[in-house]
Amino acid sequence: MQFRKILLQSSFCLTAIPAFSQDQDSTKAKALEKVTVVGRSATQLVNRQAYNVTAIDAKKLYNSTLDLAHALDRVSGVRVRETGGVGSSINFAINGFSGNQVRFFLDGIPMDNFGSSFQLNNIPINFAERVEVYKGVVPIWLGSDALGGAVNIVTGSKHRNYVDVSYSYGSFNTHRSAINAAFTSQKGFTVQVNAFQNYSDNNYKVTLDVSDIHTGKYSPNTTVRRFHDTYHNETLITNIGFVDKPWADKLLLGISLGKNYREMQTGARMVSVFGAWHRRGNMVMPTLKYQKKNLFVKGLDLTFNANYNLGKEQNIDTAFRRYDWYGNYKQYEGQGSERSRTMYKYGNNTGLATATFNYRINDHQSVSLNNVFTTFSREGSDELYPDEKRYEIPQKSIKNILGLGYKYEVTDKWSATVFGKYLMQEAKTDISYNPTGNWGDVAYRKLRNTVNNFGYGVAGSYFIHPELQLKFSYEKSNRLPENEEMFGDEVNQQSNFSLRPEISDNLNLGASYGFNIKKDHRFLVSGSAIYRFARDFIYFLYNANQAKLTTDNLDGVSNIGGEAELRYSYKSFITGGVNLTYQHIVNLQKLDPKTGAPSVVYKDVMPNLPYLYGNADASIFFRNLVGKDDQLSFGYNLLYVNTFWLYWPSQGGRTATDEKRQVPRQISHDVNIVYAMKSGRYNIALECRNINDAQLYDNFSLQKPSRSFNIKFRYFYAK
Repeated sequence: MQFRKILLQSSFCLTAIPAFSQDQDSTKAKALEKVTVVGRSATQLVNRQAYNVTAIDAKKLYNSTLDLAHALDRVSGVRVRETGGVGSSINFAINGFSGNQVRFFLDGIPMDNFGSSFQLNNIPINFAERVEVYKGVVPIWLGSDALGGAVNIVTGSKHRNYVDVSYSYGSFNTHRSAINAAFTSQKGFTVQVNAFQNYSDNNYKVTLDVSDIHTGKYSPNTTVRRFHDTYHNETLITNIGFVDKPWADKLLLGISLGKNYREMQTGARMVSVFGAWHRRGNMVMPTLKYQKKNLFVKGLDLTFNANYNLGKEQNIDTAFRRYDWYGNYKQYEGQGSERSRTMYKYGNNTGLATATFNYRINDHQSVSLNNVFTTFSREGSDELYPDEKRYEIPQKSIKNILGLGYKYEVTDKWSATVFGKYLMQEAKTDISYNPTGNWGDVAYRKLRNTVNNFGYGVAGSYFIHPELQLKFSYEKSNRLPENEEMFGDEVNQQSNFSLRPEISDNLNLGASYGFNIKKDHRFLVSGSAIYRFARDFIYFLYNANQAKLTTDNLDGVSNIGGEAELRYSYKSFITGGVNLTYQHIVNLQKLDPKTGAPSVVYKDVMPNLPYLYGNADASIFFRNLVGKDDQLSFGYNLLYVNTFWLYWPSQGGRTATDEKRQVPRQISHDVNIVYAMKSGRYNIALECRNINDAQLYDNFSLQKPSRSFNIKFRYFYAK
């Protein structure tokens, strides 16, 4: 019997059984040739897009204790930088563009208004099916003003009825648990529940120069434990509605609830240490989701989403004390604080509505129209200062992004996409000033900023043969200032209402090639070259007393770099890979914006940004060791970050021994053991992170956790 292999673009694999047909001239049945249909997974299909995109299959990491941030930190071109342990602030970077220059989406819905209770580093990996990382150029259907890329978390489960429960315990008294479940009746009624919590004392060891607040004794390079860094959060997301109905493929009404508590151990630098200052926050967000294919006419699809966050945040700093790193403190008389006396409670109330129309003209052509509208209003009060006028200052903004795209595609041959965007933002606030020059006189002047910008882009892909793909993409991208940048974040970031929007030319060239050696040895090689040139680049710097961060614009920043990755697998026994990223990010602002004189940091490498980093991983699998359908696996992961400048290189510290001007080279090793029984229904995992107990640094030399151990139990059932 002859065998044929047919490649189909689907998310499943199927081997067809022999079939029979009736011959016109004979009543005898003839066996048809056997057909093997080899499909591509959803993750593979995403990676084959024309964009510079990397998708990871989150399901393969379900037995780990990783959150989404640490899983993405292993992707080429990505760096996730934290200010501490569980629940700490993060800075997510794609090819050198970071922070708000990168946008996040949940099933295509912008996450701009989710608040502090729903951050990338407190969402368990079990929450997602896959995660898509778009680098430099972002598809029109995401409706984003991202400057440097976007991350889309895809949660839609293929299981209509399932339950996935997990719990883990680890070093520093860290507890994580998650429940994901769904029920769908035969008539299409569905209920979906996602819940998770994180708790940690975060009392890991750090090494730094310390002084005793009572004796003044100075002890350089001393190891102490963090003592005021407890974090916990609880989140519940529920949806109820209908699927697969004539009037809706999906109609869901939902509510997202969350709360978090975070103790503040340090400021922007570790020379500041606190022992009582803390923050609280919550999320109360009703949601609406609607999808319908072939709306009114065949080929017209609609997706609509809306939500509004009613949550509150509170900053509590009322202890008039000064702490040292030993946990000792001095108590002072009167009213005061550790940093700025406050019990300010406020709401970053943000509403969002997004709609996407996609029309398939024919088998090769389609057009897309996307619109995203957001509104922001911060209102608050402080019971310590009930008559304080500054809390009545309006902090409001609206933003709208309209996009139109056209795509032409010949499946597994080539594709081309062109798109354009129109971006609008209006923000308003008041600024205080002294009208008379007399001490204590304060008046307020209204300020309003309005921005209208255009952007456009193109993406193309060509398959020389089915396993060799070439990619090209370009976008003139725009990024409008975020509310936290214009109004401050009430923690470690000051406001700058005069920020200008960022504009960048983003270019990607890429290629990928998959091949086999002696059938069982599978290789995948991929790489890309990037070019970025950003005008009015928004970057972080210290404020005047170096206690907080603020933002400012640079006239020009260029980034030339590239990334490469090699993956290998042998049958279903061994898998591994290595990736490396290089980026040369340079300041091209010729004049000092304050003095007008030639800039002393012109053509300097941008400070506090890693320029060379990578990952390596390997896993080995043993099946049916103890019982049928069980699996034992051993895994290893390496993180490498080369030395990089903490400050501007031209302002001193050029020698390799001047460690105070540099963040040192970092190498970290993680290992894990996972045992799965009953085809993955019962699972247990043991992990050790940073097994070599290396000193790891991120933002402004803030140290990350030391060596830790974790154990995770997971139960999964689906029908």
